[in-house]
Amino acid sequence: MKKFASLIIAALFSTQVAATEIGGIDMPDTLTTSGSSLNLNGAGVREKFFMDLYVGGLYLQNKDQDAKKIINADEPMALRLHIVSGLITSEKMTEATKEGFDNALGGKKDPAMQAKIDTLLATFKDEIKEGDVFEMVYVPQEGIKVFKNTALAKTIEGVDFKKALFGIWLSENPAQKSLKLEMLGTEG
Repeated sequence: MKKFASLIIAALFSTQVAATEIGGIDMPDTLTTSGSSLNLNGAGVREKFFMDLYVGGLYLQNKDQDAKKIINADEPMALRLHIVSGLITSEKMTEATKEGFDNALGGKKDPAMQAKIDTLLATFKDEIKEGDVFEMVYVPQEGIKVFKNTALAKTIEGVDFKKALFGIWLSENPAQKSLKLEMLGTEG
């Protein structure tokens, strides 16, 4: 009977998805969405004032270290943010995201882009708490699908929005330079 129980336990563990531990969080090595399998390109911890805020991961079909190429690519990819601090509130996430878009776009936003940004910001209006996971998945011809804790919150159309969103972490003026390098797999 013990052997049988051991075999069942071994079988259960062998079917789990492989993960990479970053900042105490298991980031899945792959994400499957809309028929695409995306691989963890790199991940790191977003810090501010020596406090860990979230673990962020970049998922691509094929590993790449060229930030501009990734930003401009019209192919499936995803960002995964795992909140690790109770200090992140809806208001703070909204303000940080606004600042990220300003930096990524060099302060240049037309009304159409602002409407898309506002749609994303609306996904942060519900309470955000430690342990929440946001996934922003780009699907060509569909747009960015925003998930909160695996539930689809919004879909925002346009490769222009995708470029701006990924620019928050990968542009010349990223949210955090060390996190950019970790997401690109060049530091860690």
